[in-house]
Amino acid sequence: MSENQENITNPEKEEVKNEVTPEVKAEETTEKVEETAAETPKEVVAEPKEEAKAEAVEEAPAEKAAEETPAEEPVAEAAAEEAKEEVKEEVKKEEPEEFDWDALDKKEDAYSVEDRKRLEELYSKSLGSITEHEVIEGTIVSINSREVVVNIGYKSDGVLPFNEFRYKPDLKVGDVVDIYVENQEDTNGQMVLSHKKARILRSWDRINEAHEKDEIINGYVKSRTKGGLIVDVFGIDAFLPGSQIDVKPIRDYDVFVNKTMEFKVVKINHEFKNVVVSHKALIEDELEAQKIEIIAKLEKGQVLEGTVKNITSYGAFIDLGGVDGLIHITDLSWGRINHPDEVVELDQKLKVVILDFDENKKRIALGLKQLTPHPWDSLDEKLKIGDKVKGKVVVIADYGAFIEIAPGVEGLIHVSEMSWSQHLRTAKDFLKVGDEVEAVILTLDREERKMSLGMKQLIPDPWEKISERYPVGSKHTASVRNFTNFGIFVEIEEGVDGLIHISDLSWSKKIKHPAEFTKIGEDIEVVVLDVDVENRRLSLGHKQLEENPWDVFETVFEVGSVHQGTVISANDKGAIVALPYGVEGFAPARHLKKEDGSTVKVDDQTDFKVIEFSKENKKIIVSHTRIFEEDARAARKENENKTKADKKRTNQTVKKLNEKVEKTTLGDISGLADLKSKLEEGEKK
Repeated sequence: MSENQENITNPEKEEVKNEVTPEVKAEETTEKVEETAAETPKEVVAEPKEEAKAEAVEEAPAEKAAEETPAEEPVAEAAAEEAKEEVKEEVKKEEPEEFDWDALDKKEDAYSVEDRKRLEELYSKSLGSITEHEVIEGTIVSINSREVVVNIGYKSDGVLPFNEFRYKPDLKVGDVVDIYVENQEDTNGQMVLSHKKARILRSWDRINEAHEKDEIINGYVKSRTKGGLIVDVFGIDAFLPGSQIDVKPIRDYDVFVNKTMEFKVVKINHEFKNVVVSHKALIEDELEAQKIEIIAKLEKGQVLEGTVKNITSYGAFIDLGGVDGLIHITDLSWGRINHPDEVVELDQKLKVVILDFDENKKRIALGLKQLTPHPWDSLDEKLKIGDKVKGKVVVIADYGAFIEIAPGVEGLIHVSEMSWSQHLRTAKDFLKVGDEVEAVILTLDREERKMSLGMKQLIPDPWEKISERYPVGSKHTASVRNFTNFGIFVEIEEGVDGLIHISDLSWSKKIKHPAEFTKIGEDIEVVVLDVDVENRRLSLGHKQLEENPWDVFETVFEVGSVHQGTVISANDKGAIVALPYGVEGFAPARHLKKEDGSTVKVDDQTDFKVIEFSKENKKIIVSHTRIFEEDARAARKENENKTKADKKRTNQTVKKLNEKVEKTTLGDISGLADLKSKLEEGEKK
C-alpha cells in the first residue's frame, strides 16, 4: 500500500503512537518498572485494530508489572498506575476517523515512506522553478505546421504558435529558443508562453549592446515604407532610411525586400522605442580607408575619369572610384546655365580636372570647363570700344542685364545705360531673359575678362542742342513723373526732365504739397524758365502761363476794403478764407469773433475787411471783427463829434447870456450899494 493508504488504514496507530510516547519518557525516570511500562504501549501500538482491544492490551502488562514488583517499588508502581490511567483517558478521548473504502482494494505500495519521500525530493530537484513574466530558455522537442513544442524544464512542456518562428526558416528540433512566461496556468490548465515577447525583451538588450559596441548585426528586410525600409532586427522593427542603404543613391527600394543584410545600429530612441539602422555605415568604413589612399595620390591639375553620382541645383557629384568630388555649377561650363542637368546626366562617365582638395575634410573640388579653352582667349582681336555687338540676355538683375555675345563671353548693360532718361528704373522694365539685343561696347578688359555695354548710345542724345529745342520762355506739355515736398518732376520727352517748383504752380493758391495740385501720370502745361545744359536740368513753371494777378489784386484788395469770403479751413492760429477771384486770405484767430461774441466757423460765409496786403509775399490778411468794431468806433466818434459841436454851441450861447446878465447885475449891485450905505449912516445917527 502507498503511504497515503497506510495513513488512511491505520489512523489510530499514528494518534496513539504520538500520545503514548511522552508518557513512556516520563516513566523512564523510574527504575525497571518504567522500562516495562514504556515497552508495553509500543506493543499496543504495533497491532491495534479496535479501541477496546487496545485498552485490554494496555491493562495486562500494567497488572503484570505490578505483580512482579508488589512492594519493592511503591513509588514506581504509583507512577505506572498514573501513566496507565492517563493513557486510558487519552485513548478514550480519540474518536475513530472515517474509513477509506477507496483504499481497501489497492495493492500495497512497493516503496516505504522514506523511499517515497527521497524519490519525491529527487524528482522535485529535476524540475526548474517557473516565474511569471520571466524570460527562460527552452529546447524544441517537436514541430508541426501549427505548433512548436518546447521543453522548458517544467513538469509539462510548453506549446507555442508556429507563426512566431516565421523569421527563422531553418528552425529544427533541438534548437534552444527564448520563452516568455505570461501565465503559469490559464483557464484550461495550460501554461501561456510567447516566443515573440521573449525576443522583444532580449532584443532590446542585444540592440543596446550592439549600439554601444558598434557591432555588426543581421536583419531581415520585411517591407518598404515611406523614405526607406522596415527591417526585422532581433524581432524588433527597425527603420532603414533610403540614404543609409548604400553610398550610392538607390532609386528602387523593392529589390532589397525579403533579403537578409548586415547592419549597424546608428540611433536608438528609448522613449518612443525606435531603432534606426544603417547598411551604408558598413560600406563607408570600407571606403574610408580607400579614400585616404586615393586622396594621398591626388594632385592639383590631375585629370581623372569619374561617374556622375548625383545632381543638385548647385552642382554635380562625381564618383572617382571610392571617393566623391563636386563640380560646382560655375565649373561645368564657360557659359551660364540654369541647372547642372543641362550639361551632365546621372551615371554619365566623363573626365574632370582636380581644382583643389582638402585632405582633412576629404573634400575634392573638380572642374569640367577647365578642360576646354576659355572663350575670351578666342575672342576677336579686332573687337574694340565703340563697336556694335549683338547678343542674348542671359541674366536680369535690378541693376542691369548680362548679354552673352559669344559662348562664355558676357557683357553687362547697366540700367543707366539703357535709356537717356534720368528716372532710373529696373532692367526688367526694358529687357527680359532671352531677348536679342544690340549694344555698343563701352569698356573692354581682356585681362580681367570684363565688358560693359550700352543701349542708349544707339540713339541720339536728347540734350544735344537742347537750348535750341527748348529755349527759355517756350511753352510745352510734360508728363508728371514724381512728387517731392518742394516740387514736381516732369518729363518733356524721353531723357529730358524738368522740375516745377511748388512756388511756381499757382499765383493765388497756397499749395502745401504738389499732390494737391495734380497727379502722377497726368499731363501739365509748363514754361521753360531756365536751362542747365551741363547738369542736364530744366527749370519749369506752370503759373507763368498766366499774367501775375497780384498786380490787379493790389488795386482790388486795398487795405480797408470789405469783401465777402468763405472760411475753408481753420486751426488754432486762424483760418484760411476764400476771397473773390480765386485768391485766399488769412484771418488771425482774434479777428474771427462776431459781434454777438461767437466765432466764425468753417464754411461760414461773411464779410471780411482787408487789414494787410503784401504783393511781394502774396499775402492778404483779413478780419471780420474789424468790421463791427470800426462801425462802433465810427458811431462813437460821430457821437463824440456831435456832442462836441453841441457843447460848443451851448457854451457860446451861455457865454452870450452871461455877458448880458453880467451887465444887468453890476448896475443893480451899485444901486443897492448906495442904498445900503445910506441906511447904515442913518442908523448911526
